Amino acid sequence: MPKQKHYRKVYQKGKKWPWLLLKILGMFLLVLFLLGTGLFIYYIKDLPRPEKFTEGTIPQSTKIYDRTGEILLYEISGEEKRTVVSLKEIPDYLKWAVIVAEDGSFYQHRGLDFKAVGRAILYDLKLGKFIQGGSTISQQLIRSYFLTRKKTLERKTREIILTLELERRYPKDQILEWYLNLIPFGGNFYGVEAASQTFFQKHVSDISLAEAVSLASLIRAPSYLSPYGSHLDELLARKNYILERMEKEGYLIEEEKLAAKEEEIKFYDKIDIIRAPHFVIYIKQYLEEKYGKDFLTKMGLKVYTTLDFDLQGMAEETVEEGVAAVEAYNAYNGALVALNPKTGEILAMVGSKDWHGESEECGEQGCKFDPKTNAALASRQPGSALKPLVYAKAFQKGFTPDSILWDAKTEFNVTCSPDASQTYGGYSTKCYHPKNYDEKFLGAINFRTALAQSRNVPSVKVLYLAGKDETLDLIQEFGITTLGDRDRYGLSLVLGGGEVKLLEMVSAFGVFARDGVKTPVSFIKKIEDSEGNIIEEAKGTGIKIISSQVVREINDILSDNEARAPMFGWSSPLYLRDYTVAAKTGTTQDYRDAWTIGYTPNLVTGVWVGNNNNVSMTKPGVTLAGPIWQKFMTESLKNFPKEEFEAPEEILTGQPILDGTLPGPHCILHYINKNNPRGEGNSQDDFQYPNWEFFIRTP
Repeated sequence: MPKQKHYRKVYQKGKKWPWLLLKILGMFLLVLFLLGTGLFIYYIKDLPRPEKFTEGTIPQSTKIYDRTGEILLYEISGEEKRTVVSLKEIPDYLKWAVIVAEDGSFYQHRGLDFKAVGRAILYDLKLGKFIQGGSTISQQLIRSYFLTRKKTLERKTREIILTLELERRYPKDQILEWYLNLIPFGGNFYGVEAASQTFFQKHVSDISLAEAVSLASLIRAPSYLSPYGSHLDELLARKNYILERMEKEGYLIEEEKLAAKEEEIKFYDKIDIIRAPHFVIYIKQYLEEKYGKDFLTKMGLKVYTTLDFDLQGMAEETVEEGVAAVEAYNAYNGALVALNPKTGEILAMVGSKDWHGESEECGEQGCKFDPKTNAALASRQPGSALKPLVYAKAFQKGFTPDSILWDAKTEFNVTCSPDASQTYGGYSTKCYHPKNYDEKFLGAINFRTALAQSRNVPSVKVLYLAGKDETLDLIQEFGITTLGDRDRYGLSLVLGGGEVKLLEMVSAFGVFARDGVKTPVSFIKKIEDSEGNIIEEAKGTGIKIISSQVVREINDILSDNEARAPMFGWSSPLYLRDYTVAAKTGTTQDYRDAWTIGYTPNLVTGVWVGNNNNVSMTKPGVTLAGPIWQKFMTESLKNFPKEEFEAPEEILTGQPILDGTLPGPHCILHYINKNNPRGEGNSQDDFQYPNWEFFIRTP
């Protein structure tokens, strides 16, 4: 081959080689670009929309407050306990502390801080492990709200894209507000308001500089640096480091820094705050039934209850101390309910002597004390506490406080011997001859004395005169719902033969306190949604269900200390020296339940003492429940204007037995129409026939 031709072939061959390399490189870059574009499209195809921040989908817990709205009683939350607050409510020094701690150039960058990323990489390489994040506040917000914390190329790509879009759409202050409301602080607490309430029991607007910087210190590692863990010293050290940085950046002066370093910070021990627990659970059950659990954990409702937190604290302390004082009488638990009779609002509810206590005196019959059971809502026999409603029915029918009946040994089962010597009578039915508490009989006695001294035998006769079914109708009108199966009850009903709830009994006595007007029990003043719109509000309306005259007759008897003194003493627990109060006790058979319920026109309070397992005690109601009631009423009434009961009109019927005069000196039987005792529309002769009689069987 000629030399020149050979050179040309070699030269041309060598000349093609770089172009081939460039062609291959170009194809490689194209494939890489297409792969990258494909991956990019794959990573972003299901990206969430940043607009989600503005669509009100941030879950917030429901808050239950006292009547003032200042005391947080409880939060109903799901996986995230959160309260959203505006940036205006967050102290400036908390914003500065967070920026210094997490993203010093927050207001300068456009979502990504490459310098910070570079510093973080160098620091991680130096330590040989991934520690420093380098993420901006915007990136952290996107990651915590939309993405996982798993470090993958896909997640990082998504994070960067969403961060840039977030920064393009929204101002910095809006991004910072979302961040401060969404960032986790350990456990299920999210956002600075929930964290502030948890750790300091304060609104975030009220925290100090030192407390604010402590919150900012937690963000980097909330579980590790938790004040409830073993790294509190490291948390405080980080707090001091951030304070130094804040001074260096010009956010603080030296005096503020030093004062914050020296401030002793109190982290509250109880993470799950619940105040007035039995009342709160009562409210929670109502809310869940009406609105649903899922709704309550996400929609950020604010529930303003009727609870008076000062009276609640007084009630809890009084019940705990009062039960402790009577444990020697085998009484291990107590409950108290106080309400305003004019509005029906529950002011205090204590369901046991100590919600946070341990069960006590447990055996085959259960425990005498169960802390979580709400005894204020439990069905228990009321003993004589039901008597005022029975007497009220009798007064409605025409009997008067002066009407006379016989307190004498009486057999009420007509198939049994009149001398009350049998246990069973005809058809093997039980004989019924109740005794009085003092086991004495006073002979002729008027209604006033019988009710004031809570005498059993005359009261059974009053129920007969009033009529069992008609009395049950009135009891139901008064708001007591537990006596529905009427076939279960006989004349023993007046002595507590049925079961009632303390809350309903207190509400029923509120009818007497409000001059015959029934006001439904109220426990919520209003409910607001997260935007402040009212979605539920109490109306506080009442309805007149019984005449003022009847009510005033009952009030006059129950507040007559002179009339009850022969049984209870002049200075019994039912007597308040500076106030006129109406009160009634109740003791069930074998001392299983002890009750005291009393009221003024401004306040009704009921107390129950007993054992959850229904085991007997060794003392009657006035001895066990009375002192608790007296102490609470004495202190509570100082918060109300003094108001007296209206006096009843004096009524003379013209019937001697109704007006307090016996027809003869040795009268044992008196014929009367129990459904029309005053004989209205009848002649005097109509009362001489046996078909109108009420007879008293005496030996």
